[in-house]
Amino acid sequence: MTSIGTITVIGAGTMGHGIAETFAIHGHEVRLYDPFPDMRGKARAAIEAELGLLAETGRIDAADIPAILGRITCPGDLAAAVAEAEFIIEAIPEDIALKRALFADLDRLCTPGTILASNTSSLGLDDMIAELPEGRRACCMVCHWYNPAHLVPLVELSDFGNMAETDLARVEALLRGAGKKTIRVLKDIPGLIANRIQQGIAREVFALIEAGAASAEDIDAALKYGPAFRYATTGQLEIADFGGIDIWCAVGDNLLPEISAAQAASDLLRRKIAENKLGLKTGEGFFSYGEGRSAEITRDFHRRLIRQLAAIDDN
Repeated sequence: MTSIGTITVIGAGTMGHGIAETFAIHGHEVRLYDPFPDMRGKARAAIEAELGLLAETGRIDAADIPAILGRITCPGDLAAAVAEAEFIIEAIPEDIALKRALFADLDRLCTPGTILASNTSSLGLDDMIAELPEGRRACCMVCHWYNPAHLVPLVELSDFGNMAETDLARVEALLRGAGKKTIRVLKDIPGLIANRIQQGIAREVFALIEAGAASAEDIDAALKYGPAFRYATTGQLEIADFGGIDIWCAVGDNLLPEISAAQAASDLLRRKIAENKLGLKTGEGFFSYGEGRSAEITRDFHRRLIRQLAAIDDN
């Protein structure tokens, strides 16, 4: 099995810059393309700041930062960015028309056999590549990272039957070499795996706070120091085995009729949106963050994730 060489990331926003950063940290030459020059500039600044925190917390050596940054180039032309690339992953906005147009451009510009991946978790692979020739569709996949991409280990890979096992294994090897934990998603379902699990938890959390069952602080504490504490090292199916499947069945019969079965986002979220309480980006959501503290709070969040990375390094 031949390893993947040249890597191109398309879209230099929140996800794209983190994906490029991860590959560069692990020794890969990466081209990070975005059609907007200001986005390319912001991406490099964000990567430099994130590398600084990784060095500060001992995840990388500060002396390596110039070399890591040097492995990331930001071409201003799509054709130049994808020329001879062996693996291309797009992280552009979640718009099906934009995705289809980009894949059409990549089909025209890329050599046969180039692996084309999408970071989407909400759009179907078949929908994005429907207009491509059959040979190109056999080289396309979903490769879904989690935000922040340079810290969260999980990457979900589509295994829908369109792609050769050898190519899928090459991508797995690439990602695992970059410190990621990969899973294969066997059906083209909305949200893939992890987002569906997350939304199931979120639905009940929002229902509990709307019902006044506990304060926002206590609901988050219940998750952090209860289920999420175990989930950091133990999956739900293993937890069921530990607790006893008969017990989980009995509790499910008793409790599931009582929890939220909402088929749409909580009205509580819609009220927050109407009040422009969108979370950190507006200074208030379920909690108040104050003005001008976004970078500080995000940095603290990243510190906590880095500590969590250290805790699971041996898993």
